Amino acid sequence: MDSLFINYLLEDLKNSDETVRDEATKKLWRIWFQQKGIHGLEVIERSQQLVDAGEMNQAETILTELIHDQPDFAEAWNRRGFLYYINGQYQKSLSDCQMVVQINPVHFGALHGMGLCYAALGQYSEAIRAFRLALEIQPYSQVNQKLILECTLRLS
Repeated sequence: MDSLFINYLLEDLKNSDETVRDEATKKLWRIWFQQKGIHGLEVIERSQQLVDAGEMNQAETILTELIHDQPDFAEAWNRRGFLYYINGQYQKSLSDCQMVVQINPVHFGALHGMGLCYAALGQYSEAIRAFRLALEIQPYSQVNQKLILECTLRLS
């Protein structure tokens, strides 16, 4: 990956123009999904088809195999973390999100996911921290701003 281009896109996430931010977001997701070439992308797409068909165990299996084969593929960890989250396995999801952030510290999706997991586990201070980290990357993210407020209210 061209880190100069990624840095440019990360700066665009802070642009006051919503169109610029949306384009940068789409391009970053595309880079992350295509990080390991066509094979990784095809496995991720297949896992999503399985999720859509309700075949959660099969989706988990192929994502776990992809992670085993390519442990530095952040998006594979992220997709499995999402799968765990939608299945209510918040601790497993959190672990996968943390791995994503280890591999790719600017992965705002995984930081947001960490916040969701912490909130689901009732750990609102940790959730706020995760949402704030995501906001540092995407300062205009209204969903993270809203979730910070909701978690703050739950603390009081």
